[in-house]
Amino acid sequence: MAKQVTPCSVSLTLALSGASISQQIKLPKLDCALAGRGETSPGSLRETMGFCWCGECGNRPCCAGRDGPCGAGWVGPTVLLCVYGFCSMMRPIEPFLTEFLTGTYKNLTTEQVTRQVYPVWTYSNLLLLVPVFLVTDFLRYKPVIVLQGLAYVTAFLLILVGSGVRSTQLAFFIYSITTAADVAYFSYIYSVVQPSYYQRVTSYVRGAILVGYAVGALLAQLLVSLGGVSLYCLAVVTLTSISIAMMTSFFLPMPKTSLFRAEVCQAQQERSSEETLSASESNDSSVWVTTSTAAKYFGRMFRRLLLDCKECYSSTALLFFCIWSATGRCGFYQVASYIQVLWISMQPSNFTAYNGGVDGVSTLTGAAATIAVGHVSLEWSAWGELVLGGFSALMAGVLFLMDLTDNIWISYSCFLLFKTFYMPLATICTFQIAKTLSRERYALVFGLNSFVGTVLQSVLTAIVINTKSLRLTINSQFIVYASCFAAVSLLFTIRGSYTVFHAKQAAAGNQAERESNLPHVSHL
Repeated sequence: MAKQVTPCSVSLTLALSGASISQQIKLPKLDCALAGRGETSPGSLRETMGFCWCGECGNRPCCAGRDGPCGAGWVGPTVLLCVYGFCSMMRPIEPFLTEFLTGTYKNLTTEQVTRQVYPVWTYSNLLLLVPVFLVTDFLRYKPVIVLQGLAYVTAFLLILVGSGVRSTQLAFFIYSITTAADVAYFSYIYSVVQPSYYQRVTSYVRGAILVGYAVGALLAQLLVSLGGVSLYCLAVVTLTSISIAMMTSFFLPMPKTSLFRAEVCQAQQERSSEETLSASESNDSSVWVTTSTAAKYFGRMFRRLLLDCKECYSSTALLFFCIWSATGRCGFYQVASYIQVLWISMQPSNFTAYNGGVDGVSTLTGAAATIAVGHVSLEWSAWGELVLGGFSALMAGVLFLMDLTDNIWISYSCFLLFKTFYMPLATICTFQIAKTLSRERYALVFGLNSFVGTVLQSVLTAIVINTKSLRLTINSQFIVYASCFAAVSLLFTIRGSYTVFHAKQAAAGNQAERESNLPHVSHL
């Protein structure tokens, strides 16, 4: 019996899988499911697909509900979402945020920022990740995107005009809402475009946030180094950019239905076809159907999650790629969160920081490395774990060097290498996991990997930063992070060596078997 794709798998599958996975996704009836209609329902299509700005439909009715040219409903929402993604990620203040908070503008100490402010984001993100994900599909994505835009503006407005530790902690709590709501940004576009455009729109919406982040970082560096612009002005530019993003979110077309609502409507239709009720009774029935269907839906989803967990993680190869995905995410975000604190501790007096340039260039080099790894011809199922182990060792090495050196330029170079290594390795894990899974299980595995990575980051923050008995300095903290990557490297080097040896033995055995099966030619 064919397995049914759950609403959960549609939302997070496409949100977390990325362009490399979307190339393998073929869901010919997903647009019908998202709209809650039959496959041949042109009226529903007009109401669902949103507006568009090109002429691929000829003289057929426009999908936006008006006559005129139509590009299958994907151009308008995609352009708006890309504008939103670019503006929301173009935040020039971020590479200099620690310097802004500890400088004359906010007068916070480095100790307060490290131990009282930044951990708030980590813990809050852990608490909000699951609830936001659960309501995203039910609210049909757009309200969550609008909430994300409002949270961006509120958080950076508090950072700009607030003062004191409590105000900054509140700002970072609100900022954690934006990171938890990222799933809505990546999920929304798949609810308003046809499956044939998934690969194209995925590359656009992901490219928009990548370009936005790089442009913001490089713009910040140019303004600080060449223009002599103050960090307060960078904060104003950031607030302006995310305000544009927030306003753009209001213009996104609202999906007519989500998969959850489609299931409720289907249950209502089935029940109404079986029973004939009076007008007063039908209202009570509608409420009963909605409530009971919701309960059954969540019950089925929970049971299926448990069964799928058991089946998915029973594969040793998949389990190891998931381990690196979670631990690598934890280590990368922990290093990225506290690298500015390390740089401040080693900056010479009267030194012009180049945080923005390093962040922007490392983002671009990491993206280039990610594209390059997609063109590498290698048997990743055999060599992938060994590659992860080898490059994890390099990442541990640059972290150790970053911690031991007193030269800010060497530290800058080490972080550039660290980020450049991480992005393609995360991509290797992503497409290896995707190749192993069936389509409906993408959501479960990628969602669990992200959640486990966030849990590990919270635990690491609690131990390394917030444990009063340890009180580790920033240099000692980075030694811990480097040691974690060294442990991961050792594990994957051993596992990868075993996998390669086993694969070569299997190949040699197959070759010998083929040779033994060849017909023998008798010589007269």
